[in-house]
Amino acid sequence: MDLTFKKKNLQKLANDYKACQKEFGAIRAKLYLKRLSDLKDVLTLEDVRNLPGKYHELSGNRKGQWSCDLDQPENPIPSSPDGKYLWIEIKGVEIIEIVDYH
Repeated sequence: MDLTFKKKNLQKLANDYKACQKEFGAIRAKLYLKRLSDLKDVLTLEDVRNLPGKYHELSGNRKGQWSCDLDQPENPIPSSPDGKYLWIEIKGVEIIEIVDYH
């Protein structure tokens, strides 16, 4: 897959491991480069759908964009065989950001 970068800084970090490690820390730098490698190795987004990183479509004002996680929870979110979350079994949450999507 062809990759382009909206911001030059993200491209620089993709090509300079030391700068990436300084910016994100060792674990996130490794994961960032791994996700980029995964994307480079596939033909379409469908090919990464089930890879680590929980690739998914965004909605609202981010419709047409996709996201993936660098940090994976140690314990995956409990879900039923049909993919629905089992809310009663979720015992913790992580606050990621405060963003006004409207």
